[in-house]
Amino acid sequence: MAPAAPPPAAPPPGPLPPAPLPPLPILPDPDAAALTRRVAGRDHTGAPVEIRVVEERALSIWLNGQEIVTAMTIGDHPEYLALGFLRNQGMLADDDAVTAVEHDAEAGAVVVRTARASRHEEKLARRTRTSGCAVGTVFGDMMAGLDGLALPPAEVRTSWLYALAREINTTPSLYLAAGAIHGTVLCARDRPLVYMEDVGRHNAVDKIAGFMFRHGVGGADKILYTTGRLTSEMVIKCALMGIPALASRSGFTAWGVEIAQDVGLTLIGRLRGQRFVCLAGEDRLVRDAAVTGEDEDRRHRRKGARDD
Repeated sequence: MAPAAPPPAAPPPGPLPPAPLPPLPILPDPDAAALTRRVAGRDHTGAPVEIRVVEERALSIWLNGQEIVTAMTIGDHPEYLALGFLRNQGMLADDDAVTAVEHDAEAGAVVVRTARASRHEEKLARRTRTSGCAVGTVFGDMMAGLDGLALPPAEVRTSWLYALAREINTTPSLYLAAGAIHGTVLCARDRPLVYMEDVGRHNAVDKIAGFMFRHGVGGADKILYTTGRLTSEMVIKCALMGIPALASRSGFTAWGVEIAQDVGLTLIGRLRGQRFVCLAGEDRLVRDAAVTGEDEDRRHRRKGARDD
C-alpha cells in the first residue's frame, strides 16, 4: 500500500533547499548485510558451496498522487533513485519545486512531492489507460529534452581516464563480492566522487542523478563512468545531467553513438587498462599520458569484457 497523501486542507510546504553535501567519496558497502545473502548450492563437481548473491527488492516511485513505476533495485539510496529517475525521465522540470521526498521502507515506496501538479502525472495516467505502456512516450519526452542542449567544452585527459579505471576497478564493491551488478561513478578529473551500484545500469545512473539534484551538484566539470553498455538511453541521461563525458569499460550501440555526436558528448568505450575507443567528442580529449601497454588486471575483468 502506498503512503497516504496529505490532507487537502494542509498548506503546501516550501521547496526543499539543497541538502548539505555528505562526506565524499561515497563508495559501495559490500559488507552491508541487507544487500546480499548467502545461498548454498553445489558446484560442477557436486561439492557443496555457499556464495553471496545480490538482493533484489521492488521499489514503487510515486510523483505526488500518481504511481510512476516499480523498479527492481538492491534497496540502497531509494530517495536518490526516485529523484534521479524522475529527473532523467523529464518528469521533474527545472522549475518544479520539490517539497518532500518520503521513503516508506515497509511499503517499498518513495513519494516525491512538488509544490504544483506535474504535467507528467496527467500524461502518464492517460497513456496508461490507452496503451498499458508508457515507455515509448516517456523516451520521446527524454529525447525532446535534448533540443537546444549545449554541453560545456570541458577537457578530458587520458591520464584521468587511466587513473579512474585503475581505482574504480580495485575499489571494494558488490560486484567484486557477489557479481551480477552494474556500477556508475561520478568523477571529477581523476577522483571518484560517488560510486553507485545496482542490478540495472539505469538504476545506478539514476542514483547519481538523484544525488546531484538533491545536493545541487553541477555536471559541467564531471566525467560519468559506467560498467554498462553505452546505449542511447545512457547517453541521453548523461547529457540531461549536464555531464560532457561518458566512459565505459563496455561497448557501444549505434544510436548511442549517433546521439552523442549530435549533442557533442565525449563518448569513450572499451576502457580497459590503457586501451579505449572514442567515437564522439574527440575534440575534448587531451592525450597527456604515455601509453605503456598496461592491461587490466584479469581479476577485475567483467563477464564478456574480452568479447564486447
